[in-house]
Amino acid sequence: RLFHGNDFARFGPDESFLLIAPISFDASTLEVWGPLLFGGRLVVFPPQSPSDLKLLRRVIEEHQVTATFLTAGLFSQVVDLEPDALKGLRQVLTGGDVVSAPHVRRVVEQFALPVTNGYGPTESTVFAVCFRMTRPDQVGASIPIGAPIANTQVYLLDDALAPVPLGAPGELFIGGDGLARGYLSRPDLTAERFVPNPFASEPGARLYRTGDLARWREDGTLEFLGRLDHQVKLRGFRIELAEVEAALASHPLVRQAVALVREDVPGDKRLVAYVVAQPEQSLDVTSLRDILRERLPEFMRPSAIVMLDALPLTSNAKVDRKALPAPDGAAPVRAAYEAPRNDIERQLATICGELLRVERVGVHDGFFELGGHSLLATQLVSRIRSTFGVELPLRDLFEASTVAELSLSVLHLTAAQQASEAELESVLEQFEQLSEEELQALLDAESSSGS
Repeated sequence: RLFHGNDFARFGPDESFLLIAPISFDASTLEVWGPLLFGGRLVVFPPQSPSDLKLLRRVIEEHQVTATFLTAGLFSQVVDLEPDALKGLRQVLTGGDVVSAPHVRRVVEQFALPVTNGYGPTESTVFAVCFRMTRPDQVGASIPIGAPIANTQVYLLDDALAPVPLGAPGELFIGGDGLARGYLSRPDLTAERFVPNPFASEPGARLYRTGDLARWREDGTLEFLGRLDHQVKLRGFRIELAEVEAALASHPLVRQAVALVREDVPGDKRLVAYVVAQPEQSLDVTSLRDILRERLPEFMRPSAIVMLDALPLTSNAKVDRKALPAPDGAAPVRAAYEAPRNDIERQLATICGELLRVERVGVHDGFFELGGHSLLATQLVSRIRSTFGVELPLRDLFEASTVAELSLSVLHLTAAQQASEAELESVLEQFEQLSEEELQALLDAESSSGS
C-alpha cells in the first residue's frame, strides 16, 4: 500500500536510501522497505544523532546516498547549515511537522532536487498524503500536504462527521489499507480514535480521526492548518497557534517560528513566540510586531517574542516544545533605552514592568510593544487610577502607550481635575455669600428652565 501505485518518490535498483529513523519509528518502514522491495541499496546511518550535520554529510557522500527522509526540523537545519550535504542526492522526502517553504524553494532552485512533503500519523503507516515539488513555481508561501496516496482515503469533517465545504477547515480523517488495528491494550482509546467509516460500502471499514485541522484548496490539495489540541483558549478567545506561526513566518527574515501558551506564573497564561532568524541576518523584533499587527487581531499577538539560534529538537528531530525556554524578561524596545526622568515616569515604568514582568522599561517603550494586551491594559488603567487618582480612558491608552505619553496623559488629567476642583471651590464660595431667598430663587429659575 505504501509503495505500489504511488509517485511520491522513486524506488528501484539505482536508488540508495539512507536509514536514519530508529527501527521503532514508523518512518523506518519507508527507509528500510523502500529500497529493499525494489532492488535498491540500504545505507544504515551510524548509531549517532543525525543532528551531527557534518557526520550526516560524510555518510551521504561516502556511501553515495541518493534518497533520504529528513524530518522538517532537520531538513531546515541541513539547508541552512550544511547545504552541500544535499548535492549528491536525487530526491529528498520531508515531513513530520510544518515544512518551511523558503527552504524547499532554495533546494528546488539551487539543486534542482525534487522535494516531497509527506504527511501521515503513525496510525496510518508513514504517509497518507503527499505533495511532490520538482519546480520552483510549485512552492508557494506555504507547503500543502498534498493529496492521498494510493489505497488511501481522506475526509475533512465537522463535529457531526459531515463533510465541510471547499476551503472550510475541518478535522482530517484517514481511511484505507494503511490503518493500524488499534492501540495495544487500550480498547477505550482505540474506540475513540478509530471510528466507523460512514462513507464506505464494505462492512467494518473504519476511519482514523487525526486531531489535525486542514482545508481543501482549489487545486485539489490539502493545506494543513494545525492541531485541534493546538487550538488554545486565552483570555476567552480561541487561538489557532498555526495561524500565529504562519504570520511570524511571513516575515522575510524568519527561518522558523513556533508559538505556544505558557503559564510560568500560576493563573497568568501568556502567548509566547519563538523565532529563529535567517542565517547571518539581524532580525528586529519591532518589525515582527509590526507584521503581526497587520495580520492578526490583538488577542492573537504574542506577549513575548524570544529569539533563538535554533529550535530544540527531540530525538526524532521534531521541535521539542517542552524544551523551549521561558521569556527572560529582556523585552524588546522600540528605541534605545532612556531612563525615566521624573517621579511620574518612574512610577509608570515600575507599574508597566510589574504587569509585563519586564526588568527595565524606558520612557519610549510602548506598553503593547513590550507584550501588553487588552486584559493587562485594564489592569494598567486600574493601577494608574489607584496611584495617581485620575481616570485614564482605555481608548487613550491604545492611542498613546509609551511611558512618556502616559506621563503626559496623567499630567493633563491631573491638571484638569485640579482645575475642576478649583472651579467648584469658587462656585461654593459664591453660594455661601447668597441668602436663603437668593438660593431659593436660583433653584426655582433652574427648575423652570428644565435644567
